[in-house]
Amino acid sequence: MSPAGEVTLRFKTFYHTQWGEALVLCGPGPMLGNLDVERGHKLECSHVGSTLVWQTSLRVAHPADLLYKYAVVDARLNVVKWESGSHTLHLPADLVNDAIVTVTDVWEDDSHPAHLFARSAFRKAILGDHQIPRLAAEGPRPSICEGHALVKFQVRDWQLKEGQQVCVTGGAPGLGSWQLPQSLSLRLTAPSCWEVEVSIPHTSFPLTYKYVIRGADGTLLLEAGENRMMPAPKEGPLPLLVVRNDSFFRHERRWRGAGVAVPVFSLRTEASVGCGDFADLCPLLDFCRNTGLSVVQLLPVNDTSVKGDWRDSYPYSSLCVFALHPLYLCLDRLPGADASAIQEEVAEARRRLNLPDMDYEQTLAAKLAIARKLFDAAFPQLLSDPAFLEFCAHHEEWLKPYSMFCYFQSFFGTADHTQWGRYSAYDPRATAKFWRPDSESARDMWFCSYLQYHLHCQLSAASAYARERHVVLKGDLPIGVDKCSVDTWLYPNLFHMGTGTGSPPDWFNQDGQNWGFPTYNWEEMAKDDYSWWRRRLAQMARYFQAFFRVDHIIGFFRIWEIPGDCWSGMMGHFRPCIPIARAELEAKGIWDFHRLEEPYVTLALLTAELGDVLAAEAASAFFEPSYGDRLRFREEYASEVVLRTLTVPEGMSGLAVSAWPRIHETLLLMRRNVLLLRDPEDPQKLYPRFDLTKTTSFAALDNVAWAEELAWQHDDYFYRRQEELWRAQGHRTLPALLSSSDMLMCGEDLGFTPACVRPIMEELGILALRIQRMPSGQEEFGDPADYPYMCVASPSSHDTTTTRAWYEEDAPRRQRYYAQVLGGEGPAPASCTPEIMRAIAQQHVDSPAVLAIFPIQDIIALETWDRVRPASEETINAPSNPEHYWRYRMHLTLRELDCPRLQATVQGLLLSSGRCLAGDLPRLMVEE
Repeated sequence: MSPAGEVTLRFKTFYHTQWGEALVLCGPGPMLGNLDVERGHKLECSHVGSTLVWQTSLRVAHPADLLYKYAVVDARLNVVKWESGSHTLHLPADLVNDAIVTVTDVWEDDSHPAHLFARSAFRKAILGDHQIPRLAAEGPRPSICEGHALVKFQVRDWQLKEGQQVCVTGGAPGLGSWQLPQSLSLRLTAPSCWEVEVSIPHTSFPLTYKYVIRGADGTLLLEAGENRMMPAPKEGPLPLLVVRNDSFFRHERRWRGAGVAVPVFSLRTEASVGCGDFADLCPLLDFCRNTGLSVVQLLPVNDTSVKGDWRDSYPYSSLCVFALHPLYLCLDRLPGADASAIQEEVAEARRRLNLPDMDYEQTLAAKLAIARKLFDAAFPQLLSDPAFLEFCAHHEEWLKPYSMFCYFQSFFGTADHTQWGRYSAYDPRATAKFWRPDSESARDMWFCSYLQYHLHCQLSAASAYARERHVVLKGDLPIGVDKCSVDTWLYPNLFHMGTGTGSPPDWFNQDGQNWGFPTYNWEEMAKDDYSWWRRRLAQMARYFQAFFRVDHIIGFFRIWEIPGDCWSGMMGHFRPCIPIARAELEAKGIWDFHRLEEPYVTLALLTAELGDVLAAEAASAFFEPSYGDRLRFREEYASEVVLRTLTVPEGMSGLAVSAWPRIHETLLLMRRNVLLLRDPEDPQKLYPRFDLTKTTSFAALDNVAWAEELAWQHDDYFYRRQEELWRAQGHRTLPALLSSSDMLMCGEDLGFTPACVRPIMEELGILALRIQRMPSGQEEFGDPADYPYMCVASPSSHDTTTTRAWYEEDAPRRQRYYAQVLGGEGPAPASCTPEIMRAIAQQHVDSPAVLAIFPIQDIIALETWDRVRPASEETINAPSNPEHYWRYRMHLTLRELDCPRLQATVQGLLLSSGRCLAGDLPRLMVEE
């Protein structure tokens, strides 16, 4: 045969498109349009039963390689989605002129569960970072013979263990004629990619086949599912080369695992000083290894030292998204900590701070004081330490501004950088003098770098320890940053500083939430391809190489933005969004915008809340006459932020002083009694107040047509008109996060969730979160048996009461749960006994979810202990309280937790559900 001049390539794939959509074949280079879908090759569609088959043919000069991928486009050739990854077609050099090559590809979405195992969570931790050697081809490449087709089989598998290889068997002699021991071995050509070429007689078509995994010991595992089938050509000349890209090996058993969720500060060991630290993660990882747990889920560990008191215990308000919190420093591991004087000081702090809950202020102060002594002693040598200097140089972009920020925060007595005068805007030239070697300011800033260096070393050591034990450290990515933060100081253009971030009323809080973070300027962030987010994820990946949870993932579709003069989450609106145009309402005959946009207050409403006497006094003190019988807040009381912190004004009567809490609450209630919210930048744009139909302002409308129109506009704004906008926003922002690292992403998608969120998460392969007491439907309790594979199942979370507390706090609900969910008969036990907790845990480990994660409190509740803590004291966060103190600590040490009977209980749950195999455990504590 002579080398080919031109060949015909026939591409075929299967994909169920929506009406008006089509598939386009693209690739680099002019032949395939340089990845421009408008210049790519559009495929033709045909039906085979209920399957849509897409095909196209190309007449091309014989290339050595062809790189290509498929895209779904709409009628205007806008890309709806790209196929996950790309394909490489290698053509043999001895193809004759006019040869026909058929290529059949299985479309791959990011949502395919097998893509999970390509993430570092599995490659570097859970499954181990083993290397499967590349296998040499067995003999020369088969020649293309008359009456035969050269068939190339391609398949992928990320789950293979060392010594395993992929084979193929089927109904042709070259494939062993279905005799498994004679299966044809494939060779590894790239990570996870296996392929082989074999000459198959045309008479063997249609050809059925399957892939096989051959173990190092010779064991053979046939893939699950029906036989794969390669049909014979229906018409025309027969192909000389047939390429089958079969996507992933079909495993009989999907991998499922389990884990534990715990904040670092909640850990307790004999060595802890006031709270858990990064070194305390190691005994927790030992517990996971001993019991078969695969994941340790943490809360954010970034520095939150904004206010300088216990309120900084809130882990989601970052001072700097790149810096770690000094609270988690292990003093014993600092150089010089073995000195007797330091040991005595650490021991005294350990005794003093060994409390049931964390004392945030005292613990942080003690750690900083001792660390500063060690720093001062080491400072002369520190600036010549190569490892320390390398760390500072590598992280200079954020570390130097962070250290400067901490110095100014101390100097000015506030983290509010708008109060720093000439230093309110970051200017490295203006601040260079503070780094002079002989200055006290430089020494203070080097101390910040010293802390960050040792925090980095300690968390890195814990991360490496986790990988050694095949356990994943799962980090947590907060949705926001504090307004008084290093990031807003450095990059004010990336934030809308005059607004706040929160959530509308939902399961967590009926009044909504205001977290106080500025909202993101996504348009500005897009200009450099979300560089700030990419750097943030890259920094996170240094420690959590495998897995991270995205707090409030809905924020990447839209955020709930609250004007600067408002405090309640009730008073917000969406960004981005399509607002209600004033002209829309005017076209419906609505004209009295003062009535609709101002808080609706009358003496009658005040009287209904306060009674005649107090209502009259409140009306006189805080309001002035408006239109008709309506009252208007006096200018000094018009802001909800002002009202929230308002104390009793001078001149109020003794009766009013004693009733101030009622008056105060009524003022806030009246301030929120509004139907439409004006956009602060454009008065022609309006937003409906959440649940406006439940307000007394709405009830007082005397125009039925207006009421009907406002109710319709409310529902349209919240539930209909935004979906396409938010879908497009999610498609822009989330891929930027996903492409920043190969970490596995889990999204917290609870609360008021737009319809587009979960489909896009599924499409992008982002794990969802399922909490049994917070079902997505109308049912009271979720059924873990109905959960999808691509989710994390948990009975509770840090934002809820513990399972034990939830079970015990509501007797009627407890009885319904006991009967309907647990299948119990008779009265439900009043307390959540270990038997009840095990039944709940069993439901979750038996679910299809890829991960079942249990808060540490739920793990403790699986057994009976000599020391028991009241369930009401185990709550980590109360979302209804915006100033909750995050201070929960385990009442048991990790050494006490890692005992044989709890090991046996957890092992039993995981073994019975298939989330762990006996061979994965270092020591079996339970009978199988």
